[in-house]
Amino acid sequence: MPGTFEPLPGGGASVALDDVEISIIRSLAVQLLELIGPGPAEDTPADPLAELFAEGPSEPPSDPVLKRLFPDAYRDPETPGNPQEAAEQRAHSAEFRRYTENDLRAGKRENALAVIHSLNALTPGEGGLAVLELAPAESQRWLGALNDLRLAVGSRLEITDEDDTDDFYRLPDEDPRKPMVMAYLWLGGLQETLVSTLMP
Repeated sequence: MPGTFEPLPGGGASVALDDVEISIIRSLAVQLLELIGPGPAEDTPADPLAELFAEGPSEPPSDPVLKRLFPDAYRDPETPGNPQEAAEQRAHSAEFRRYTENDLRAGKRENALAVIHSLNALTPGEGGLAVLELAPAESQRWLGALNDLRLAVGSRLEITDEDDTDDFYRLPDEDPRKPMVMAYLWLGGLQETLVSTLMP
């Protein structure tokens, strides 16, 4: 069935995609790569240890999408509390971010690149559909990338809770958010069916 992941014998998953679907996923993955940015040692490729020992940022990103992709590990309490406790949480969060964000960014870059490479290797078949077949490890990369893409689109739509999506089903066609909403819902369907193929 087009647009739905199905399990492959022996593990992995497959999905039939048309040119428009391929173009949408590829475009979103490229935009995600641009947003995440290069690794910390991109300007010193001759030094293989530079990235290994590079510290990440200590402040949360200002872009709402990046904030969603790289949230604080320790969040301030939602209700006003002890200012000292809030300051300690911010300090712990900054320390955690400094030592983990580079690796998180690298993983998200690798997942997005894996999606782009696998889409670039597709050739259209019968009815203009191309069948993408993923090995188990590739399926995991796709799952990570689909999750990131959905979070990115959801952030742009200012979705903070899954209940926020109920109103989107009733958007009129002339609403400028409609294409992005359709992409968000479609990515969610892809993600859900891919998860089901990976369950034992």
